[in-house]
Amino acid sequence: MRRFIRGVCLSAFLTGLAGHAQAQKPLTWDEVKARFEANNPTLRAGQIGIDESKASEITAYLRPNPQLTLLTDGTQIARSNGVWQPFSGTLFTPSVSYLHERRHKRELRLESAKDATDITVSGQSDLERTLLFALRGGFVGTLQAKVVLRVTKDNLDYWDQVLKISRDRFEAGDIAQIDLDRLELQRVQFESDVQTAEVNLRTAKIQLLMLLNDRTPVEQFDVLGLYEYNDQLAPLDDFRKAALDNRPDLRAALQAVGKAKTDHQLAVANGSTDPIFSGWYTYNSSFANPNAHQTIGASVSIPLRVFDRNQGEKLRTQLDIDRNQKVLDATQAQVFSDVDSAYAMVNSNLILLRPYKAKYLELAVRVRETVRFSYEHGGAALLDFLNAENDYRNVQLNYVNLVGSYLIAASQLNLAVGREVIQ
Repeated sequence: MRRFIRGVCLSAFLTGLAGHAQAQKPLTWDEVKARFEANNPTLRAGQIGIDESKASEITAYLRPNPQLTLLTDGTQIARSNGVWQPFSGTLFTPSVSYLHERRHKRELRLESAKDATDITVSGQSDLERTLLFALRGGFVGTLQAKVVLRVTKDNLDYWDQVLKISRDRFEAGDIAQIDLDRLELQRVQFESDVQTAEVNLRTAKIQLLMLLNDRTPVEQFDVLGLYEYNDQLAPLDDFRKAALDNRPDLRAALQAVGKAKTDHQLAVANGSTDPIFSGWYTYNSSFANPNAHQTIGASVSIPLRVFDRNQGEKLRTQLDIDRNQKVLDATQAQVFSDVDSAYAMVNSNLILLRPYKAKYLELAVRVRETVRFSYEHGGAALLDFLNAENDYRNVQLNYVNLVGSYLIAASQLNLAVGREVIQ
């Protein structure tokens, strides 16, 4: 029995560890994006809007309902030979009428409704494009905060080593108390950097969890990705062509022009006359001719479109075509502007990053270690060592922040193009 209890407890403990480990597993960008597409309430609400638009297609293609009319006339309550004969002379006339729509009105209504659905789908894609940019920004911000936290902790650990050596030198009488105090005071800056980085990391995770609509505790949520830049950049024209093929807002503007043309055709069709066909059956028992008690008839009713020929809608829809064409031209100009601006930002960050990686990072390390060695052997002043350490700290953080700026600019270029052209 004790072995069984121990086994159950051990199993529960291992299961808890497994669950904890699973909760702690960092998410890659593809996993974050998959969760976002599945759980983001804004995206899900937009998908419902697409379903609503598709339901409108059913309404648009419905036929007019036939009309059933029941008519009675000539009702008499007669008495013949002492016998009451109610309704003996009543005329019964049931009739059915139907409005016949001409010039493909139903088909044009359906086409217009489908065009509206296509615009809604493109709008949903554009919404997803915009939200993915925000998601990518949160993902990059989290990676950047993690890297900054690691750099600040490394700087703090390095400075603690410097302080340890400096305290030993002070005990040996190699440096003055004022020099040790200044070194001790410098540690406050590194501690402040660590605390700021921790707050920024937590804030970035909270923003990312909000976009994912995830209630995972911040401490158990983490992401994993390559925090680096791609030194190669394709020509600007390649990104422009990709944007013309992929931007959903541009596609929606083009679809709006097509819908406006369909609506104009429908307005012209609605200005035509639709006849009403009717047929009826009559039973009249008062006819002297017994063969004429039951009759059938038919009629055609044609409205005369003398005053209302749908002139207003014809003009409005014609103007709407021109308006949507102007919107399309403006959207296309905006696409080029977005691509050009984002491309310039990416290129600018690359220009700044290349010398950091090729020269400044290594140079900052060499200067710091050289000045430290010189200071520890009496060949440099404390101020020189503090300045060298501060320069190293600035170069490291500037490089990390520049990589983050590059990744955000790359996301901006992806947003401008309409798909991920830079990972």
